[in-house]
Amino acid sequence: MLVTTTENPAGYRTQKVLGQVFGVVVRSRSLVGNIGAAFKSLAGGEIKQYTRLVEDARRHAIDRMIENAALLGANAVVMMRFDSSEIGQTMSEVAAYGTAVVLDPPPPA
Repeated sequence: MLVTTTENPAGYRTQKVLGQVFGVVVRSRSLVGNIGAAFKSLAGGEIKQYTRLVEDARRHAIDRMIENAALLGANAVVMMRFDSSEIGQTMSEVAAYGTAVVLDPPPPA
C-alpha cells in the first residue's frame, strides 16, 4: 500500500476517496528506562531508549493505519501525518492518520 504525505502522488489519479483512517499506539516507558534516561538527561545528548520507543510506536501506528485503510478497500493513504502526546508521566500516545483512497496506477512510461 502506498502511504504518502502528499495529496496527489505524482503519476497517479485518485479514483475514489474512502475517508479518514488512523492508527493509535500507547506505549509505556519502563521504570529502568526512566531512571537511565534521567541520568542521561543530566549529561545531555540523545536518549536512545526514548528514540527507539518513539520510532517503534510510529511504525506500529502506521501499520494499524494501513490495516484500517485496507479494510475500507484502499490501495493508498494520502496526506499522512503523525500526532503524539504524553499521558501521565510514563506513557506516550502516537497516532498516524490520513485519507484512505483508491488510486489508478500510473500509465506505463
